[in-house]
Amino acid sequence: MLVATLAAILLTLVAHVAARVLARRLSWLPMVITALVLVLVLLFIVQWDYNDYYFVAKPVFDHLLGYVTVLLAIPLAAMNFKGLPVKRLMVIVLLASVIGALLPMGLAYLFSLSQETILAFATRSVTTPIGLSVASLIKAPLALANLIIIVSGLIGATLSRFLFRGISDDRVKGLALGLAAHAFGTVEAWQISHTAGRYAAFGLAVNGLVTAVWVPIFIAALTL
Repeated sequence: MLVATLAAILLTLVAHVAARVLARRLSWLPMVITALVLVLVLLFIVQWDYNDYYFVAKPVFDHLLGYVTVLLAIPLAAMNFKGLPVKRLMVIVLLASVIGALLPMGLAYLFSLSQETILAFATRSVTTPIGLSVASLIKAPLALANLIIIVSGLIGATLSRFLFRGISDDRVKGLALGLAAHAFGTVEAWQISHTAGRYAAFGLAVNGLVTAVWVPIFIAALTL
C-alpha cells in the first residue's frame, strides 16, 4: 500500500510539473485540464487501473487539500490593502456568493430536479473542503456536491483564458477566477501572475467564508 501511495503521488507530481511547463510555453493551454489529461496518459502508459490509482491517491490528496486551503492565508497576508477599495470588493464578493448559490439552485428548480440536487447546487461557488462542510450542514448529497464543485471549477478555469482576452487588469482576472472557479481558478490565476493569484486567493477565501455562513441559515429558514 505504501509503495502504491508513493507511486500515485510521484505520478501526480510529474503530471503537475509537466503541465506547468506546457502552460508557460503555451499560455492559452489551461494548466488544470492539461494536468488531468497527463495523469490519464501516464496511467495508460504504465497500465495502472484508474480505480486503483484513485483508491490510494484520494486519501492523501483529500488530507492535503485542507492544508492547501489554509495556506491560502499566505498570499492574502502578502497583499497590500492600502488604497484597496475594500468596501467595493466586499460588495462584489457578497453578490458573487449570493448569485453563485441561488442561480444554480434556481435553474435546478426550474428543471424540476430533486430537492437533494437543488441543495447540492448551493455549494457550487466554494472550494471543496468548505463546500463539503456546507453540504453536510444542509443535508445535501456529498458526492453530488463534490462533483458540482469540481466540474464548475474545471469549466471556469478552462474558459478563463478565452474570456479574459479583452481584460488587462490582473486584479480583475484573479478576483473573477477565485469567485467563479474557486481552487481550480486560483491555480489558473497563479499562472497569470502573482497579483492575479493573490486576488484569486482573496476571492476564494472570503467567498467561502461568507457562503459557509449564510447558506446554512438560508436553507434552515426555508425548511421551517
